[in-house]
Amino acid sequence: MFIQTEATPNPATLKFLPGKVVLDDGTADFREASAAREASPLAGALFEVPGVTGVFFGYDFVTVTKQDGPDWQHLKPAILGAIMEHFMSGLPVMARAGAVAAHAGESEGEEFYDKADEELVLTIKELLDTRVRPAVAQDGGDITFRGYENGTVFLHMKGACAGCPSSTATLKHGIQNLLRHFVPEVEHVEQIS
Repeated sequence: MFIQTEATPNPATLKFLPGKVVLDDGTADFREASAAREASPLAGALFEVPGVTGVFFGYDFVTVTKQDGPDWQHLKPAILGAIMEHFMSGLPVMARAGAVAAHAGESEGEEFYDKADEELVLTIKELLDTRVRPAVAQDGGDITFRGYENGTVFLHMKGACAGCPSSTATLKHGIQNLLRHFVPEVEHVEQIS
């Protein structure tokens, strides 16, 4: 098994491509070892590597976030070993079918927007799904719609995007400009945790 790695715009996050489907549907974002161990054998194994502070699963990739201190040169072999061992074992990525839903966004709370803005929100979501999310997935992350209020779109950043030094530029110059171009009612884009 050959696992490729790619740098991401976030120097604390590295993208691992195992050459296999990681999650058939959705994404899963883990920021705590205890939640990771409960929901995913693979995420639990990755949190066993000292210095790992976050694990994110996409369709065909795993991004791992590290704390300040240890460098990738020291962490990468252990992470590669954990990913390889997991896929060779035949265990599922998620412990149970409902676990993906619990980590794919539903646990972040309900979306909020005025029902009068529903058509506008559908356009915003379509733009995010077709133009923004595929590009962000290339960098090992994901961005999901959280709400719309008074001309401001609220988004949640996950994976490599969470805590990335360039995330503000991505939001303000990339996504905000794109949404303003296609949806003139959009005035601002803000990150929400």
